[in-house]
Amino acid sequence: MKILVHFELGRFDAATLLQKLRGKRMVFVGDSLNRNQFVSLVCMVDSSIPPTLKSLQFNGNLIIFKAIEYNASIEFYWSPLLVESNTDDPINHRVEERIAKLDSIEKHAKHWIDAEVLVFDSYIWWLRPKMKVLWGSFGRSDGIYEEMERLKSYEMALNTWANWLTTHVDRDRTRLFFMSLSPMHRRAEDWGMDANDSCYNETDPIYEENYWGSLSNVSMMGVVESTIQDLNNKGLNIQLLNITQLSEYRKDGHPSIYRKQWVNLTEEQLANPKSYADCGHWCLPGVPDTWNQILFAYMFHSH
Repeated sequence: MKILVHFELGRFDAATLLQKLRGKRMVFVGDSLNRNQFVSLVCMVDSSIPPTLKSLQFNGNLIIFKAIEYNASIEFYWSPLLVESNTDDPINHRVEERIAKLDSIEKHAKHWIDAEVLVFDSYIWWLRPKMKVLWGSFGRSDGIYEEMERLKSYEMALNTWANWLTTHVDRDRTRLFFMSLSPMHRRAEDWGMDANDSCYNETDPIYEENYWGSLSNVSMMGVVESTIQDLNNKGLNIQLLNITQLSEYRKDGHPSIYRKQWVNLTEEQLANPKSYADCGHWCLPGVPDTWNQILFAYMFHSH
């Protein structure tokens, strides 16, 4: 599937983006990598807005940055599997066993149905061999649970998402984007280092041409590509932005041990920093700024 077109990337311009978003909502929907990109974009426009003409609100699953003078908002909605799941709480989502309702998305979608720009992602929360699937409702005893292979459950969730878009999106009004998977650098053996190492203490990119890490699942990318191709064939224009390959090289771009810790680290962890290095999210400024530069270019490219 062809997912890129050739055009000049150009320089990011905050004022131009805000003018484009005047009177509109731009919502990032997905997991913490999409939140990473959302925070990046907010930082990229923040300095061009006077302090009294912007605000930041937290409303459940939704984080809302408002540019008041433009009546514009850039938002993030927490929905790591896109469909309804037991990981939907924006704070308390670290659960032992992940359970998804693969046929249910309306609980989330009602919060972003009126957005003019939607940017989706969903990948890292699926990286378990199997997903527990609920047919029924959370909180009721009559539900049926089923263990389902990862690729099949991912495909079904994306089909539910695609069907919702087909039914509810105003094709003349809403711009749609899906970010391809964000690579992780947890296995230093991938770039020829000790198998027990990760991105910890890495300060240089990977220089191997066409490097591809073992944690980047090509089959899952294929599911995304085929789902989006089907949507395009049905006349729903959604752009898949492939940021995977360019991000693969940046083993040096992660927060590593320099991130906020949500729970106190144990003595054992403190004695072995590699054990808690974050090799999935990205430093800011950093790699997600490039993703947003690409997104910015596509937003100003014709449908």
